[in-house]
This record gives sequence, C-alpha cells and structure tokens, in this order.
Amino acid sequence: MQKTTLVPYAHLPRAHRDRHVLTSTVDVFGAAHWLLAEHAPQPGGDAMPFDVLVVSVDSGGNVELTELNAVRARWPHLDRLPDGGFVVAASRARRYEDANQVQVFDTLGRETSSFSVGDAIEHLLVDEDSHIWVGHFDENPAGIRRWSAAGRLAWTSDGAPIPGLFDCYALNVSGTAAWACPYTDFPLVEIRPGRPVRVRANRVRGAHAVAVHGERVAFYGGYGEERDRLAHGELTETSVEPTDVGLLTLPDGPASRRRRVVSRGSRIYVQAEPFTTWGVFDLSS
Repeated sequence: MQKTTLVPYAHLPRAHRDRHVLTSTVDVFGAAHWLLAEHAPQPGGDAMPFDVLVVSVDSGGNVELTELNAVRARWPHLDRLPDGGFVVAASRARRYEDANQVQVFDTLGRETSSFSVGDAIEHLLVDEDSHIWVGHFDENPAGIRRWSAAGRLAWTSDGAPIPGLFDCYALNVSGTAAWACPYTDFPLVEIRPGRPVRVRANRVRGAHAVAVHGERVAFYGGYGEERDRLAHGELTETSVEPTDVGLLTLPDGPASRRRRVVSRGSRIYVQAEPFTTWGVFDLSS
C-alpha cells in the first residue's frame, strides 16, 4: 500500500507555545491560525468571558498577532474573515452560549456582533465572500447551513436531495463553493451558490476530510484501523469511482494522537497533538 507523507506547512512560533491551544485552523486563503488562552478550560464549569490571542502565520511564514476581547466559548471553532476579522463559535449552544454562540470580531479584536447557528457544530469554515459554512454533527438535524457574517441564514440543506444527512463528517469550503461527505450514506455533495445541489454516490465510508481537484477526489480517514486511509477516486456525472487506496502519514510516521483536519479545495490540512504544527496533502500536486 502506497504511503504519502504530509508536507510540513505551518508552525506555531515557539515564543507562544507556553499557552494552551484552544483550537487552530487554516483559512480560505491558506493562512494558519491558533487560538491561545493562558490556561485550558475546566470541564463542567460555566465559562466567563476571557481574553485570547490569535497567532496567524501566512503561507510566507509571516506572523501576525491579534488579541480578542471577552471570548465566551470554552470549546471553540475559529476562522478568519476576508476583511481580517475573526469568527469564534462555541461548538455547543447551551444556556449562556445560545444567543451569543457565534462572536464576530473586527481587526482590532473587538466584538462587533453575535448570533446563534444552532447546537452541535462539527465544522465551521468561512469562504471568500465572508459567508460562514456550518456542518453539524448528529445531535442537530440541521445538516449543513451557510450564514452571512451578520447572522443571516443564506442557505440550508433542508429540502436538498442529500440522502442520509445525519452527521456532516467532512466539509470542504474553497472559494464560494462547498463539498461535503455526510453520514450515513457518505455521498459526495457539491454545493455552489445559485446552482442545484449535486450528489454523487460514493463507496468510501467514514472519511473526515475530502479534497477535490478537477475530476479527481481524495478522502482521508475512516473507522478504526482506517484512520490513516487516503482513498482516491474520479468523478463521473453521478458517482465517485474508486481508483486506489493508500495511507497518509504524519512526517514522523503513524501515531495514535488526536488529530484535527481542515479541507480546502485540493488540500487537506492535518494537525496532531499538541496541535502546534500543520501538515498538508495537496491533490493538485
């Protein structure tokens, strides 16, 4: 079985590694961001607003620091808006987190608006038009939705011909389009604003990331021993036809550590504990 090694992509500067990594992501333009707090959140306790630091590293290695004031999410998602601001969202919408679940910050780190997108966020990715794509896991039947940065619902998967949409396992947002691979049937779903949703049958089960380039597609992850699986396929009008299966490994080899993945166009970004380094697989190369 062919092995593909992730290419090192971005690193959290050592000067900031004494802080706790709340979350990290790679935005639609390829910059990596880390959301850092002084301490790890305590399980079971209500969160009080706290200040955090966002460390951003662009594709050229340039570092930018942004302090965000009065963040409320203990278990957050993070992404950057095209204007340089940030979106921070609590993965669960409960009690105090409900109406203020999503916080939007300007470039100076000041909160400008807040709203709710619903409980059980699995993925949150901002596109080039500042729309926020949210994929939910199975405790929220909302499926996949797209919101404006002001909190207006712009698109929903309700009524779309997507079979078995109970959990958005994989979500890829690039440009203004999105690709998804949801549980239980795991079709490859293509969503483009202003066009009908396109659904292709797919035999790859359990992938948590997907990359698309032209007529080629790659799925990363799976159940149990298939967590390192990299399954390739080709797109037809109605289906994904498998071509080959290999392994996608960390630069230091397979590991049992927890991982975080972000899918952007032809790229799959992977981060393992302690979540200070991003590696990348690029289907286009």
